[in-house]
Amino acid sequence: MRQIARRGFVTGAAGVVAGVVAGTAGAGEAVAVPQTVPKARTGGSSGQEARSHSVSVARRELRGMWVATVANIDWPSAPGLTAAEQQAELIAYLDEAVDRRLNAVILQVRPTADALWPSPYEPWAQYLTGVQGQDPGWDPLGTAVREAHRRGLELHAWFNPYRVANHTDPSRLIPTHPARLHPDWVLPYGGKLYYNPGLPEVRRFVQDAMLDAVRRYDIDAVHWDDYFYPYPVAGQVFDDDATYAKYGADFPDKAAWRRDNTDKLVRETAERIKKIKKNVQFGISPFGVWRNAATDPLGSDTKAGVQTYDDLHADTRGWVKKGWIDYICPQIYWNIGFAAADYAKLLPWWDEVVRGTGVDLFVGEALYKAGDPAQPAAWQDPAELSRHLDFAAGYDQVRGHVYFSGKDVVTDRIGTMAQVVADHYRHRVRPPR
Repeated sequence: MRQIARRGFVTGAAGVVAGVVAGTAGAGEAVAVPQTVPKARTGGSSGQEARSHSVSVARRELRGMWVATVANIDWPSAPGLTAAEQQAELIAYLDEAVDRRLNAVILQVRPTADALWPSPYEPWAQYLTGVQGQDPGWDPLGTAVREAHRRGLELHAWFNPYRVANHTDPSRLIPTHPARLHPDWVLPYGGKLYYNPGLPEVRRFVQDAMLDAVRRYDIDAVHWDDYFYPYPVAGQVFDDDATYAKYGADFPDKAAWRRDNTDKLVRETAERIKKIKKNVQFGISPFGVWRNAATDPLGSDTKAGVQTYDDLHADTRGWVKKGWIDYICPQIYWNIGFAAADYAKLLPWWDEVVRGTGVDLFVGEALYKAGDPAQPAAWQDPAELSRHLDFAAGYDQVRGHVYFSGKDVVTDRIGTMAQVVADHYRHRVRPPR
């Protein structure tokens, strides 16, 4: 995310916080093996203390990596490669996942209201050929699913619901783009174009576009990241006043109405996924802070400059408590001891949120920060992420970790991923299904 941040490559939300508050197995052949795992911790003891009381169990866990396509962050490495070159790069990421003993790849297949499969709803993504709407000559999503499963990997299809373009000029979209055909659906904000989440027809359309992939491919999960209403941009207004005037009469304020719009998107999508294919999971990877405790006593002991409930109008905690999603993967993208948003405080908070809900908790890990000289000193230590997994092992609701992003898994700037694998991933295991 720091090279070009996943958060729309505006300032990464983790950066916003700092700024505001100072062996290959075939499909089905990856097996769980006995590992020494700590007994569950209910709070109060340190990670080291928890590790001193261990039992030997066969542990399933998710070990994933995100592969981002927006702006060619990870893949393809550049627009305009040949189909053979694109395929070779994609296969290399899958092989890297196997080599690192991961078991899931989260591939971004709808980065900007477009598609990495032959969609009847939206154009081919420009990140393939360099030209929006141009057929790349192959089916990236279909190939990814097939080749991932051959390697014993899950393939989670990652969609962005509302982002239309990373610019504000509709004329740069192809003439048949839905945003051109329905200009009343689109709002500019922060140098980008977004579909308006307050319009019922928009919510239905984006669901239809995403669910096309569920119907046509054997994906293991529908995955969303942290974009709902856009991250706040100082001095700019997301101008949905007219939509609020039309649809918001039953709500005390615009914020409540916006949250309800996001709730509807999540709940309706969840219901429709299960009607199409019961075994396809629905997971969301939000910004790591729901609300600060100073804002809400139910919130985390943090001082984050962004709170998803208030700023993105996304009640991430509520979705877990209501059981609308199968897993949540909060982006806890800060080091242990980071004052504004401490990993060691956020992870226990999320552990408690999911307890008793049946929703799996996976932890989003900021591998991209490791060895980045712009990051705090903790990120210059190759052992930082391994310490995260040590700490997380003391919390029984944590069912795995996902690393951002694929390029960083491959380059592994200071050996951080290698240390995680050596310390924690000695054998391949199945995901927690």
